[in-house]
Amino acid sequence: MIEKIEDFDNVFFIGIAGTGMSALAQYLKDCGKTVGGSDRYFVEGSYNETREKLQAEGIHCFVQNGEGITEATDLVVVSTAIEDTVVEVQKARALNIPILKRSGLLALIAMSKKTIAVGGTSGKSTTSAMLFEILERAGMEPGIISGAGLVSLIKQGKIGNAKLGKGDWLVIEADESDGSIIQYHPELGLLLNIDKDHKDIEALMEIFTIFKNNSRRFVVNQSHPLAMKLSQDIHQDFAIDPGSGAGYVATEFEQEALHISFKVNSYPFSLHTIGRHSMENALAAIAVAQQLGVNFETCAGSLEQYGGIYRRHQVLGRRNGVWLIDDYAHNPVKCARSIQACQPVAPRVIAWFQPHGYGPTRFLRNDFVDEIGAVLRKDDEIWMSEIFYAGGTATKDISARDLVNDLKAKGKNAYFVEDRNLLMQAVRHHLTENCVLLLMGARDPSLEQFAHQVWEDLLIPA
Repeated sequence: MIEKIEDFDNVFFIGIAGTGMSALAQYLKDCGKTVGGSDRYFVEGSYNETREKLQAEGIHCFVQNGEGITEATDLVVVSTAIEDTVVEVQKARALNIPILKRSGLLALIAMSKKTIAVGGTSGKSTTSAMLFEILERAGMEPGIISGAGLVSLIKQGKIGNAKLGKGDWLVIEADESDGSIIQYHPELGLLLNIDKDHKDIEALMEIFTIFKNNSRRFVVNQSHPLAMKLSQDIHQDFAIDPGSGAGYVATEFEQEALHISFKVNSYPFSLHTIGRHSMENALAAIAVAQQLGVNFETCAGSLEQYGGIYRRHQVLGRRNGVWLIDDYAHNPVKCARSIQACQPVAPRVIAWFQPHGYGPTRFLRNDFVDEIGAVLRKDDEIWMSEIFYAGGTATKDISARDLVNDLKAKGKNAYFVEDRNLLMQAVRHHLTENCVLLLMGARDPSLEQFAHQVWEDLLIPA
């Protein structure tokens, strides 16, 4: 029975190319484990960047045919997307090899360190990265397991979503979408916000209440009406509302193009990023760092140098007067905040969004329309392509076209282009000399390549 990370030496990941899985694989490799894995995106004779980077770390990668699992394998890890019919799952069972879900393995890893678990429906990856880099600057040599690659680690040739760290502290991104957040018992739990996403509010409140009860210390966002209900001690909480009574308060927010500045308890901070939500994420990281004895000066120095994370308002550049920004936004609040963050950059924002999953899109249809519609300015536009389908069973009774039509009915500039490969052909004459083209979407591993293709297409003037 696998009860701690010392109970296995040879581990195999099914679906290793996913961000959550690849992070755990790298972390365990650095722990000295023998690590291998397969993925449906690994095809013989076809280049895959994730596979190349994993293999550079000494992780053995296989096509998804079962050959990577042997009698020497003493643990198999599966992502939530892996079904029982997958040949490797069947082989593992035939060999009586224990099988753990990704979240179960992360819970075991978290038990081995003094863990800070970052939770909430928005901002987890960014806040985790900011906190990790603050603790690094403070000389604490932390570890991190995140859902997105940190630019600072990517520059070292890594995927960027994991680092073992020699110190006692480990920062993890705790996911509520599959309920796995309740498995963790962190030294410190951080709750950023609670918004309708994969689950309704009642279910989320129940999950985050368990998260609070499992945490030794708990820090919440006092500016968020649902998160503040779970406060453990207001003096260790944070807020962007000066009248909240929270211990750490951000004020005097300003954004100039791609740069923001603000003060926390009267101490000045600045970051090379965009959006009020970025200030809120930074504030959360600062509040936690203060709990660990890190001073404002160290926090400010780290955040000034913060290079961002993969596909979180990632600025690809400017061509023919158009700023191209790529973002992971995928739920209604995230999409709205993403658009708002881009509005100070240029007088016009043209946003494109690819929803993922028919069930989630159906569940959040009205919320998408209300949130996006509320932030669009007179000259802003929203474009959508068809819902990303990752396979499996799904009732395809909704289309992104339905959301576009709902937005049109509200008088918004909304457009549907079913095939995203035709986006630039359709949108080109809408691009102006000074505007932002914002790409939004998640879960689809080809979105990075799509963004780079759009970047190349911007070479052709409107």
